[in-house]
Amino acid sequence: MVQRVSEPESFREALGNAVRKAGIAKVAPGEVPTAKSLLAAVGGARGLVEAILPGLGFLVTFAITQKLLPSVIAPVAVSLVFVVIRLLRRSNPTQAIAGVFGVALSAGLALWTGRAEDNFVLGLIINVCSVAVLLASILVRWPLIGLIVGLLTNEITEWKKSPAKRKVLTLATWLWVGLFSLRLIVQAPMYFSGKVELLAATKLLMGVPLYAAMLWVTWLLITSVYRKLPEPTQSPLGR
Repeated sequence: MVQRVSEPESFREALGNAVRKAGIAKVAPGEVPTAKSLLAAVGGARGLVEAILPGLGFLVTFAITQKLLPSVIAPVAVSLVFVVIRLLRRSNPTQAIAGVFGVALSAGLALWTGRAEDNFVLGLIINVCSVAVLLASILVRWPLIGLIVGLLTNEITEWKKSPAKRKVLTLATWLWVGLFSLRLIVQAPMYFSGKVELLAATKLLMGVPLYAAMLWVTWLLITSVYRKLPEPTQSPLGR
């Protein structure tokens, strides 16, 4: 008799293939997601560097020149360099291109208004949207961190059947709500008071470093409920 493949299994396989093509590291069902797999999920070390240097370019240029135009051109130029490097290395330039788009949009807003602090409007909006999405996922009882870990562990939705996993992944989602909320609480007053250099420096400090710290805490929480499955031992009679 030919065994039919159930629809959920077909869906999981298709989704798993899509995730692998996106370059996100995966682990076997039940195994602990490693720091490497979590790092890969956010773009890897190169992605983190690409996130830091454009903002640093703005801060340094503005601190030296106190002028808007060169300050917003500097991060755009840095982002374009990352695109060229990826193209020369024949690696996927999607993330770098997205970075250029974001930096260019921020620069355009600042040039349009003539206010250097408006270079950070997009970041504040992203933080607001992140808080809204994370809270919504908690309210509908599908915490976003749980969905992400489900993809990484190839569990998709099975994690919801475990009260311990559901509780920890919900807690992790709340922590990310706290991260984006903290950014808004600290940075929004600086934006409205026009403290450009302080805002730029604070955004850098509360960007990748804080993001990496929260990623590490999330990994620790995940490892508290995920354990590597023991490999089955083969009986001598089964040889």
